[in-house]
Amino acid sequence: MQGIDREWLTDSDRANRRLCHLYVKGIVPYTTAWAWQRSLVDDRRQNSNLNDVLLLLEHPPTYTLGQGASPEFLKFDPAQTEWDLHRIERGGEVTYHCPGQLIGYPILNLTYYQKDLHWYLRQLEEVIIRVLAVYDVQGDRLPGLTGVWVAGYKVAAIGIKVSRWVTMHGFALNICPDMSGFDRIVPCGIPDKPVGSLQQFVPEIEFEAVRSQVAIAFAEVFQVMLVAQPAEPQGRG
Repeated sequence: MQGIDREWLTDSDRANRRLCHLYVKGIVPYTTAWAWQRSLVDDRRQNSNLNDVLLLLEHPPTYTLGQGASPEFLKFDPAQTEWDLHRIERGGEVTYHCPGQLIGYPILNLTYYQKDLHWYLRQLEEVIIRVLAVYDVQGDRLPGLTGVWVAGYKVAAIGIKVSRWVTMHGFALNICPDMSGFDRIVPCGIPDKPVGSLQQFVPEIEFEAVRSQVAIAFAEVFQVMLVAQPAEPQGRG
């Protein structure tokens, strides 16, 4: 990921692009990343001049329910389970996170982009679609649904929360995860649409390479200059 802000931007590009701090982490407990997001969002609600942030990471096996999600889409009893389960602020139904799935949490102030949540969702989808195209894989949108599909399989889920036009939560791209965890839920509450991974279509796929492509596509789609940050995203990161 080093040099991502240097390799393809001209001096003119840099002068015109909003700065976005990039944090690339490994496997991070869900509650830790959740706390990072809330801290970053709070700071930007108080000071809109702070730079935007993109977190790219993985989670250990975790289930999350959107704020209005129905427990009927769980195939286990949430009161009697060993699985890590959280009800969170984002929209959408239940989803599953695990290693091999790339999580992207953009903390953006949409005041500097477009104050339009539909636009923002479509932009996140466009990031994934562009990454898939690098591997000659056709990513599709389905009318009335959010996310990205390949040959009928949902490979990327999207769920967001926006407060005073500052975003949190984001997207989950299945690159090479153990897909068995999805068997315990009805993913995104859609019983007739299977979940898949990029590895199904590109068997030799490498997680780190895809992660780099996601960062590049994100910078292109949102017209930002990503600047890699070595520390943890706390406080006013």
